[in-house]
Amino acid sequence: MAVILHINTAFQIASVFLSDDEKIIAETQNDSQKDHSSFLEPAIKKICSAAQLILNNIDAVCVVNGPGSYTGLRVGLSSAKALCYALQKPLILLNTLDVMAHSLKPQSPVQQKDVLFCPLIDARRMEVFTALYDADLNIIKNYTTEILDDRFLEEERKTKKVIAGGSGSIKLKEILNTDSIIYINTLFLSKPTVFLANKAFHSESFSSVAYSEPFYFKTVYFKK
Repeated sequence: MAVILHINTAFQIASVFLSDDEKIIAETQNDSQKDHSSFLEPAIKKICSAAQLILNNIDAVCVVNGPGSYTGLRVGLSSAKALCYALQKPLILLNTLDVMAHSLKPQSPVQQKDVLFCPLIDARRMEVFTALYDADLNIIKNYTTEILDDRFLEEERKTKKVIAGGSGSIKLKEILNTDSIIYINTLFLSKPTVFLANKAFHSESFSSVAYSEPFYFKTVYFKK
């Protein structure tokens, strides 16, 4: 059993929530990206009050640490590190693409082994942050930046269905509206965040409070 405070400011909508084991016990959101910094402190107080929980009684702080919004990532991690330092609690960092992949799988209309999961985050122009996962959510193409074109995952699409989702999938669908790719319009990230955070907590996969940095993702251009 672990009570974990979760912070996700990687996107336009920020969320802060508390989980007790696999159960989300309090949650609040903010949809104004420019207000994420001022949102966090009162939001944390609000969910602790709703859960009738003293903040010092949490077991860890979890942050979705990128890729994503540059400012949002910085705000989220700074707040988490300050809490961990003050409360002497461990810090858990999750990769945004991993969380998205774990959201894609239960939402997929295709439940079989010959599928691939491809989360995509809109970067700029035709760029996306992305990675590729097999049916068991093992990463098979590492986190990278790609410029989308009609050859995206060309070889993989010959033999498998690709389940794509995230803000970058909107760009991809404009280029590749094909039967080989199934698009998931909305990703629900809270439950997969809890799952991955609990897994990290119980394996003691903690990050340094002093030296952790946001995963901004330096842009690397390449074409297949």
